Amino acid sequence: MKIAEVGNLIEFKNGLQGIVEKVNENSVIVDLTYMKNYRDLDLEQRTVVNHKNYIIINPAM
Repeated sequence: MKIAEVGNLIEFKNGLQGIVEKVNENSVIVDLTYMKNYRDLDLEQRTVVNHKNYIIINPAM
């Protein structure tokens, strides 16, 4: 399993996407405002995702 780095675009939980802002030992903090439909989904701006629960879409930008 490859661990994401700050700036990576990841996908998790049924297609949600976000930019990694911080990498912790067991998880990453993700900025969800990257998604075009972010406001429509009524989500918090950031969320925590365990390393086991995401895939890296694009390397750091």
